[in-house]
Amino acid sequence: MPKARLIDVSKCIACRACQVACKQWNNLEAMPTEQSGTYENPPQLTASTWIKVEFRERPNEWLFRAHTCMHCTDAGCEQVCPTGAISHRGEVVYIDQDWCVGCGYCVQACPFQVPHKDEVSGTARKCTFCIDRITNGQQPACVKTCPPNAIQFGERDDLLNTAQQRVQTLVMNYGYRSAQVYGEKELGGLHTLYVLTDSPAVFGLPEEPKVATTLVGTQWLSGVVAAGVIAILPFWLLFRRRNNQNHEVNSGTGGR
Repeated sequence: MPKARLIDVSKCIACRACQVACKQWNNLEAMPTEQSGTYENPPQLTASTWIKVEFRERPNEWLFRAHTCMHCTDAGCEQVCPTGAISHRGEVVYIDQDWCVGCGYCVQACPFQVPHKDEVSGTARKCTFCIDRITNGQQPACVKTCPPNAIQFGERDDLLNTAQQRVQTLVMNYGYRSAQVYGEKELGGLHTLYVLTDSPAVFGLPEEPKVATTLVGTQWLSGVVAAGVIAILPFWLLFRRRNNQNHEVNSGTGGR
């Protein structure tokens, strides 16, 4: 059964323990920041910030949302990647740093603005869903550390049931009449699910995220050329890798 992560914004207290735990576990460097008139820091996801709590203020209410990779079933980043560096490993959308050439197509394609290029390595980086932890029976670091249990990890079907029950409670008992589950069906089903207390747009989420695949064919070749891969890797090797991945998916051995 596929795993997932559930983020309940109604329980988030913006302690940002998830940010700290992610940095520590993945050995990600801190970002220099400045006071910008808000407690929200850093201002956005980066190649070394894979989860961040967004702050939104409105009259008599603060809205918080932990922003991170959605690990989409239909992942646009995977479909536009020219070298096959981005692939599904079970429910995890993973970027293989040894194969990423820094073309940036995944950065452009993601409707959630998740992948970012590292200024030093030139490769794209993002949340790995703590694949090294979950494949060893542990929770992702962000889940493990969350004090109010606003982030949960488990079987996706179980978490969807939990989320739907929580939405009913928010509507009936707390007056959040626009409360809803986000991620059940979007992009084939997300593996980062949300319980929202209002519409997705209020929390900075696209109402109907789309997969950007229009230019996949031309991007395949131009990405290789633009990144200068031909100078360091035989073109036939990249072609063989891409074909092998397509064959695995078509034959049902791709691990999805």
